[in-house]
Amino acid sequence: MLVRRTLLQSALAAPLLAGCASSPANTSEAAEPYPAFVPDPDSYARPDIAHVTHVALDLAADFERKVLAGTATLSIVCAADAYEIILDCDKLNIQSVHTEHGATTFSIGEAKPDHGAPLTIAITPDVRTLTIVYETSPDAQALQWLNAQQTASGKPYLFSQGESILTRSWAPTQDSPQIRQTYEARIVVPADLHVVMSAQQLTPDGEAVPGDANKRAYRFRMEHPIPCYLFAVAIGDLAFRATGPRTGVWSEPSVVDAAASEFRDMERMLRAAEALYGPYRWGRYDVLVLPPSFPFGGMENPRMTFATPTIIAGDRSLVDVITHEMSHSWSGNLVTNAVWADGWLNEGFTTYIEGRVSEVLYGADQVAMDRVLAWVSIQNALKTITPDQSRLHTQSNDGSALSYTKGSLFLRTIEGVIGRPAMDSYLRSYFDRHAFQPMTTARFLADFRAHVVKGDAALEQRLQLDAWAYEPGLPSNAVEPHAAAFDRVDAAAQAVAAGGAPDAALWQTWGTFERQRFIQDMGRTVPVARCAQLQAALHLNEVTNDEVLADWLKLAVHSGYEDAAQSVSGFLRRQGRAKYVVPLYRALMAQGAWGQRLAREIYAQARPTYHPVVVSAVDTIITPG
Repeated sequence: MLVRRTLLQSALAAPLLAGCASSPANTSEAAEPYPAFVPDPDSYARPDIAHVTHVALDLAADFERKVLAGTATLSIVCAADAYEIILDCDKLNIQSVHTEHGATTFSIGEAKPDHGAPLTIAITPDVRTLTIVYETSPDAQALQWLNAQQTASGKPYLFSQGESILTRSWAPTQDSPQIRQTYEARIVVPADLHVVMSAQQLTPDGEAVPGDANKRAYRFRMEHPIPCYLFAVAIGDLAFRATGPRTGVWSEPSVVDAAASEFRDMERMLRAAEALYGPYRWGRYDVLVLPPSFPFGGMENPRMTFATPTIIAGDRSLVDVITHEMSHSWSGNLVTNAVWADGWLNEGFTTYIEGRVSEVLYGADQVAMDRVLAWVSIQNALKTITPDQSRLHTQSNDGSALSYTKGSLFLRTIEGVIGRPAMDSYLRSYFDRHAFQPMTTARFLADFRAHVVKGDAALEQRLQLDAWAYEPGLPSNAVEPHAAAFDRVDAAAQAVAAGGAPDAALWQTWGTFERQRFIQDMGRTVPVARCAQLQAALHLNEVTNDEVLADWLKLAVHSGYEDAAQSVSGFLRRQGRAKYVVPLYRALMAQGAWGQRLAREIYAQARPTYHPVVVSAVDTIITPG
């Protein structure tokens, strides 16, 4: 159903528009004043002149045309002399714009690569509401439309992915993480499909659409102000299973039971995080397991993490992804990087919290292994990236390549200096005082100094705060972690390197981290004969744990082990997670005729199933034959 301008006068629109006034931002938890806006090179918005505070969407999903069509009604705050508001827009077909006073003029400026274009709307200082009639483009970067053949249920599917600056391709608003907005939505879909969003469900079973028995409408409300990259929607044949009083899993019916079993610790995760960092403020925490084309491990949309099915290993060995995304409920969603140059404030903090929660649930030994693998990844990255790319505070929206690992190591270093009780006390206070607010590196350092350092010059020198935040590489107080469990793994790898046979019985006793360590101990390449030896003893081409399989396939491809070709092909065709896909295609293209031929053959078939984010990356890797 194509919803056009007539919706503005329809009875269906009235409750949605009224909701703009009845859904104020709930900021009562924020004890400190909202900070001033900072320049954001990744947004056209001028929030100091006029900024969005609430978005009300009324959209219909057209699976044949692959568009969302309808209205976005924005509540705005203007400066006393405001004459325009600038939104972010990427390939949106804007049909008209109205204020509460009537129609107004608008213009779309010149588009820039990966940033879309400015949408400039004429206003007067007394304007409080804008209603934009629009539809998305079929190739909107944030939206992936799957046909019936691409889903387990045989029904079409749509999901969004807004991070970092892609929401502008499906919702006209100000796409800067510092401009926090509440939102509500009414989404009309075919009657046999279900809708979920990163918001409270107001109509769990949908509601009838007058005059069209083949459609259902679903309504949602997010009462807390969030950055719009966390606006998220998914539409498909979805089933639900509870995993606790506040937690549950959504997915296609054929996957939901396995997912619920795999993620049965979600309620325990929440309780462990709350004990450390304060109450969970979002109501429910559910996980949506998406089809395999989802490009990331997980996306921390509030109330509804979007997750890849590749983490369903059958033994809960990859649930750290869920722990990580749940931890974003404090760092990232509650306190958010104001601009993407400070993305480590989201990811580094979250990785630190993930480790602390995992330690409670799964033990210190497990976390120690994870930290050692992270340390190795830092050392490898420092050999291949530029010094600027190794800074936590960066100058681009790409963020630091080490925002997760170096950021987490920074916080662990602070913990080592001031002690865990003091660290826990500070972080709990930090989340309370800055709840629902944006944060910058400079603000964080000033806050930490005010509440912890308190002018202690000796403590300041031991912490090296500025070196961690602004300098390349690792400061001198970085401490390499150790995991005792890896001692036996390293000995086994050294025995193989010296010509010994792989110990299949020992391999069977290891978990995911130990198996990853063993494969990574082999180095970047090994002789083809050793690959054959590893395959014969350990059956690595048939491994079902995707983290372990990805490490093995990278080693096999870099080593030119052609007997892994079938496993590589199957792996790249059945899932589209960027973490796995991009490095493997890059490795194949570096392998001469064999690898390049295989890469082109696989990609020709797999490309239509990949998310636009992954397609954009792989298109730059696969050169014409």
